[in-house]
Amino acid sequence: MERTDNDNGASVTQPAEGNPVVDPLLRLTGAASDEPVNVPTTEASDSTFRDGSDLHEGKYFNTKKDLKRKLSDIAMKGNFEFRTRKSNRSLWVIECIDPNCSWRLRASKIVPESTKFVIRKYVGVHCCSLLNRNANHRQATYVVIGEQVAPQYVGVEKGPGPKGVQNFARTKLGAQISYYKAWRGRKHAQTLIRGSPEQSFHILPSYFHMLEKLNPGTVTRIEVDGESRFKYLLLAFGVAIRGFRYIRKVVGIDGTFLKGQYRGVLLVATAQDGNGQCYPLAWGIVDSENEDAWTWFLTQLKEVIGDTDKLALISDRAPSIKKAISTVFEKAHHGACAWHVAQNIKNKFKCADIMGSYWSAVNAYRCEDFAGYMPEISHRYPRVAEYFENELPCVHAIAAAHHAQVSVYSLVSPYYTKEYYVLAYGETIYPVGLQSQWDVPNEVATRVVLPREVKERKRGRPKTSRFPSVGEFRKRKNRCGKCGAYRHYKKKCNSQTG
Repeated sequence: MERTDNDNGASVTQPAEGNPVVDPLLRLTGAASDEPVNVPTTEASDSTFRDGSDLHEGKYFNTKKDLKRKLSDIAMKGNFEFRTRKSNRSLWVIECIDPNCSWRLRASKIVPESTKFVIRKYVGVHCCSLLNRNANHRQATYVVIGEQVAPQYVGVEKGPGPKGVQNFARTKLGAQISYYKAWRGRKHAQTLIRGSPEQSFHILPSYFHMLEKLNPGTVTRIEVDGESRFKYLLLAFGVAIRGFRYIRKVVGIDGTFLKGQYRGVLLVATAQDGNGQCYPLAWGIVDSENEDAWTWFLTQLKEVIGDTDKLALISDRAPSIKKAISTVFEKAHHGACAWHVAQNIKNKFKCADIMGSYWSAVNAYRCEDFAGYMPEISHRYPRVAEYFENELPCVHAIAAAHHAQVSVYSLVSPYYTKEYYVLAYGETIYPVGLQSQWDVPNEVATRVVLPREVKERKRGRPKTSRFPSVGEFRKRKNRCGKCGAYRHYKKKCNSQTG
């Protein structure tokens, strides 16, 4: 090495003859080589570095999309941005966002008929200013973010939320993204892993066919309108239908709204096993809780569980349910859910102190016990008693009988025995496996089921909590504005602080 003076009088080191100059930054990044790198020098350049990629001239990519995805990943990790100079179906030319930088890439199709792209020219050295580095990366699109975060949604129920995606982009990709872009990236990742709702509607007939094939006795129904748009569906597994023979013939039906893109209402019919646990019988999805939807669902349910005078259906006091049950089930009994009745009493009569007597009457198993509570309710709250008599069916369908010198266990229903409990859960529900392994007839696979039309959502963040039911009151915590404690107000605060 030789030392010389430059034009300004400063002493600099010159390489010996035959030894090329290697930038120290290239050594730090591991990009130094035995060959000299010619980097143009400009006034705006205050650093020189390689992008740290494995790209080279002559490298192939299956599609232009794969090449773009690779370059976006390299740009975010290398903390630089690029812009497109020219782009069409057979050519892609990009360069660094700094016009004084030497970094550039040119790629084109191998042959016009192919989809493969090859890098024709590539300069991987940057000499751009640090002032051009931007945390709000232009290559950090929601598509790129979604593809990067997609593996975190494999085999899980929810995966990271928008804030989790923001944190992923910041820590793994070095990019600051907005909440909205993180939300879109999350939706794109879920679509890549789970498919789109439109694809799910399309494969629904095939999915139901495989469920029926692998689970004998399973009942599935799909109802569409005149334009082949989805309207209703029902699913009841064969193992649950057969197991219902060992379950009490009391079925609860209810519905809840869905929060997906196409919304709708989920209907469910459940029983209770001998241990007091829920025993699902059938599921349905309809457009809303109206009389037509409930009539269709209960008609399908009747084919599954039958209609006998030993069957009792329990629901809330919705008029659509009441009318549909009276239309479809001619022999079964209809009872009101005790919890919903309690909420109606609170809402209509504003007498919360009656709840003790009410629940005592509901939980009474002997006729004489029940008869003892009802006069008390009638005497103290005649309007509530009139409500019971005029609007509600009998709250008891079973009366306990006393027999002298008879074992108590002989009076217990077989539905509560261990043998019936084991028989109710004795069979297995088999999954359908991978879609690529399905064996579906052509008439089923080609059946068209389109998403139903829905009104456009209102602007703003959608609600995440449901509307309270009639008579349902949510407790509100009172917080003192003086000491910050709960259960009292500022005026009644005894704290000396503040």
